[in-house]
Amino acid sequence: MSRVSAVRFSHFLPSLLLLLAGLSAAYVKDLSVFFTSLFNVLPTLVLLLGGAYCAVYRRQRELFLMVTVYVAYFLLDTQTDFYRDNGRVREDAAVVFHLCCLLLPLLFSIYALWQEKTHLFRDFVARCAVLLAVGSVALALEQSFPQALLGWLAEIRWPVLHGAWMSLIQLSYPMFLIGFITLAAQYWYQPRPLHAAQLVGLLGMFWMLPQTFILPFTLNIMCSQVMLMIAAGVAHEAYQMAFRDELTGLPGRRALNERMQRLGRNYVLAMSDVDHFKRFNDTHGHDVGDQVLRLVASKLSKVSGGGRAYRYGGEEFAVVFAGKTLDECVPHLEEIREIIAGYAIKLRNPDRPHDDHQGRQRRAGSGASSVSVTVSIGVAERQADQRSPEEVLKSADQALYAAKGAGRNCVVAAGRTRRGAVRMQSAAG
Repeated sequence: MSRVSAVRFSHFLPSLLLLLAGLSAAYVKDLSVFFTSLFNVLPTLVLLLGGAYCAVYRRQRELFLMVTVYVAYFLLDTQTDFYRDNGRVREDAAVVFHLCCLLLPLLFSIYALWQEKTHLFRDFVARCAVLLAVGSVALALEQSFPQALLGWLAEIRWPVLHGAWMSLIQLSYPMFLIGFITLAAQYWYQPRPLHAAQLVGLLGMFWMLPQTFILPFTLNIMCSQVMLMIAAGVAHEAYQMAFRDELTGLPGRRALNERMQRLGRNYVLAMSDVDHFKRFNDTHGHDVGDQVLRLVASKLSKVSGGGRAYRYGGEEFAVVFAGKTLDECVPHLEEIREIIAGYAIKLRNPDRPHDDHQGRQRRAGSGASSVSVTVSIGVAERQADQRSPEEVLKSADQALYAAKGAGRNCVVAAGRTRRGAVRMQSAAG
């Protein structure tokens, strides 16, 4: 599966919705006592619930991301509370604010890129050590040399690149930029909901910091939203592990079982099986076998007619057509069967070069071998005497065995003779 096909807008959707909700709430001027009290306790509540969730499932990276955001919230909230109560900022407000603007994107990016290790306890100690070391050095400098530190942070080092619109210290902008680039690269190479949440969360914090002393409760709301993004990313990945097949990217059997419970009165179920898959797997190896399964899954996922493909198990796939009749679905299954049979899979040598350009040159010169794969499909429509989807699926499975008995590479409907199926012989190119 290519990186482009693995990138999904659904990875970003929960985080973007939380970001938009946070932006909308931050601009509300007149808040009731209820919402004022809620926003005061919301970051702590989110940390406790989200942190407990991450700790139970041993998601240390996400836990430290939340802790980093909460530490920044705590330091800045102390300053904003003093500002609201006294109408002026504390003497150390500038240096504390500038330190948070510099260290928050740095630590957030470090923990976002820091993958979990095998030894969880050592990994936990290392993460704690980094947080304590950075925090201790920053606190020591702030207490011992506040004016010198403030001057160093606020200095404009690149006058040409500094604009009047910049409301943060100049050093924070390259820090955020580096964070955006590295987290975007992380998502590109490993498209995951969590990596998308980290990227959107960094964007939320970039917007939040300049508004800290301007919009009331901006800090509370946005820090809570960023921590919720991390928790939502963990939940999204947990859902994917439970309901989506990792090899093919299709929804798995558990997702199929749930979908079948929500079908109406009229529906069609199809069962598909890769022909001679065991022999193919034994001949060409498991890597090529996995490539075949991904190919078949990719083609089945594009079945027309409103069908939805699922990985049933092994080399078997199921296709669900809700609100359709058998006559409506068979042509679409025939079409996808022909597409799979007509696709030639290129086989590469085990000693192929790692460089793609060299690999293409070698294949062009030597002629890489290719094989084709076929599928057999059994399809069944819900009948009056079939009370459950499981019975319809069983009929489709029996039709699948009939398709294999009829010579494979065909579509057979339960209770009918094979019709409309164009026989295609698998060829080796």
